[in-house]
Amino acid sequence: MMRQILVTSALPYANGSIHLGHLVEYIQTDIWVRFQKMQGHDVYYVCADDTHGTPVMLRADAEGISPCDLIERVHGEHTRDFAGFHVAFDNYYTTDSPENRAFCEDIYLRLDASNLIDRRSVEQFYDPVKQMFLPDRYIKGECPKCHSKDQYSDSCEVCGSTYTPTDLIEPYSSVSGAKPERKASEHHFFRLSDERCEAFLRSFTQSGERLQPEAANKMKEWLGEEGESTLSDWDISRDAPYFGFAIPGTDGQKFFYVWLDAPVGYFGSFANYVEQQKAAGNAIDQDSFLRPGGNTELVHFIGKDILYFHALFWPAMLEFAGYRTPTKVFAHGFLTVDGQKMSKSRGTFITAESYLQQAMNPEWLRYYYAAKLNSTMEDIDLNLDDFIARVNSDLVGKYVNIASRCAGFIIKRFDGHLAAATAKDNPVIGDLQAQADAIGALYDAREYGKALREVMLLADKANAFVDANKPWELAREEGQEDKLQQVCSDGLNMFRLLTIYLKPVLPVVAENVEKFLGISSLTWADTQSLLPGGHRINKYKHLMTRVDRKQIDALVAANTESLEPTPQSHSRQRHAQHQENVVEKNTQESKPEEEPFITIDDFAKVELRVAKIVGAQHVEGADKLLKLTLDIGSETRQVFAGIKSAYDPEALKGRLTVMVANLKPRKMRFGESQGMVLAASGDGPGIFLLSPDDGAQPGMEVR
Repeated sequence: MMRQILVTSALPYANGSIHLGHLVEYIQTDIWVRFQKMQGHDVYYVCADDTHGTPVMLRADAEGISPCDLIERVHGEHTRDFAGFHVAFDNYYTTDSPENRAFCEDIYLRLDASNLIDRRSVEQFYDPVKQMFLPDRYIKGECPKCHSKDQYSDSCEVCGSTYTPTDLIEPYSSVSGAKPERKASEHHFFRLSDERCEAFLRSFTQSGERLQPEAANKMKEWLGEEGESTLSDWDISRDAPYFGFAIPGTDGQKFFYVWLDAPVGYFGSFANYVEQQKAAGNAIDQDSFLRPGGNTELVHFIGKDILYFHALFWPAMLEFAGYRTPTKVFAHGFLTVDGQKMSKSRGTFITAESYLQQAMNPEWLRYYYAAKLNSTMEDIDLNLDDFIARVNSDLVGKYVNIASRCAGFIIKRFDGHLAAATAKDNPVIGDLQAQADAIGALYDAREYGKALREVMLLADKANAFVDANKPWELAREEGQEDKLQQVCSDGLNMFRLLTIYLKPVLPVVAENVEKFLGISSLTWADTQSLLPGGHRINKYKHLMTRVDRKQIDALVAANTESLEPTPQSHSRQRHAQHQENVVEKNTQESKPEEEPFITIDDFAKVELRVAKIVGAQHVEGADKLLKLTLDIGSETRQVFAGIKSAYDPEALKGRLTVMVANLKPRKMRFGESQGMVLAASGDGPGIFLLSPDDGAQPGMEVR
């Protein structure tokens, strides 16, 4: 029976680059979609950039461009990166679209008509300088427990304590540095605590197979015992200024919170795709996918960190607004690299763009992720040594090896023509064909690791067959022509079957195999047939190279953000330095105590010069850095400075500062830093560039 499935992946935020952690989800989804399409099902895979919210608005403001310009640029970058890893969306769109606005307004108005929207006053932090209400993430201060400075408003990164923004000591706005004020504002809430929502969500999360067992258990924990629900109403509004959709009837003063319109973006992207297909003459019944009653499926792939939104808020919104609810919500775990969280200092926070720029094969990563993925929410680890070994062993040593050992003989000795092959005459072929249903069931259940283990066991059998029959020896023996052709033809038929099983994971390799074998696009049903006798193949071209350790080392080096801390060090940076100093003292106890003073000769070694900032810009992919172009009289220098949180690049242009001009240049993944600018900071918030008095000129020496 043909299935009709609308598949989505979580929408990446338009405020950053796609990295290898993101790709776990998109590769997992793409494999599942490709498998379903090979089965002959009617599948649509849509996604979009999540474009609204305060972070996008502030980043655009800092770059001196409009939010629309920013999200258009990021959309191009995301589209490029996904295409680079062969993630084949049917439509990749944006949440900042007329389709999405129409769905958001319709859902909101339907919920309001059902008495599920509440309006009440709330008190929030307000930035008097920026004249805006501050999301919690933009409020920092002193931890009320351990008194570490510059901690976020909900938790301390030093002691691990959690608290509310009002608990912070000396809170400040990370946007302007100003002390925030408490200010009241009317907000709109989705009444998730309503007994109707509670009853629906208990049924939705606990009955059937919509969620994985561990996800259903987590929902039960969040819902609490029946009659004692812990659900709270959900604040779905934000105050102007805000980049997003205005809430109907609020005169443009209230906007939908980004987490309301983001999942609705799935529908907006699908509606846009339906219109594209309509223009091309292909009709799709949109309502059968978006309204109750259609014989269709709605399947979401998400990370476990956003399960709350997709298994509680989203289905409740849909249910009471008259839309269909998800058929399945598949959650996956996080990515670690060599057993640890991705880290810029270790070079393991790797962007998709960087991986591709190092000329690394994206199908290596697709295969490795698939080999680690299963149907649970367990985290997966990208172990770089294991990555090299597994790709080289499985894909090159086992799979590709079969074709490379058989194709040459068929081309050279038999003009590319194959002998007829049958499972009856070769039971190994029968073994490969017999596993189609079992491997297919594992793909459908998202048990990719188990599926690939089965495929590699079959590859071992195919290689054992070739090893046992030794075509390289048959080629040297007289009277063995027929057997040589048969052995190599059987080997290539086995290779074709393995390619079918690997095609959802290795789509480009499979396409090249189809060209090499001279066949049309392979489907899952093709596992039950073989290439006929007399079929002619094309000249074999090598399908995949091995991973070289040097490539991995270069990738890590390219993603290592290394810059010696400047005097404006953030308190978290100061804490890390303190920990390093403690370790150093413990391991070097015999080191004599250093003199606390330097001599005039020591100071004379440091060349300080007045510098004019003639250029300043953000550094793509760096959280703290600005790229400065400095005029020091006789030349210009490029310097990367960790002052992004404190300065707008445009405001720095033309300003004088002081730099260390004879600091050894430092190579970074963004370029070479040719000095250091001086800045001051204290225990409180703020970073302050040093500036010479009026009359100073670029190049003057500071004595």
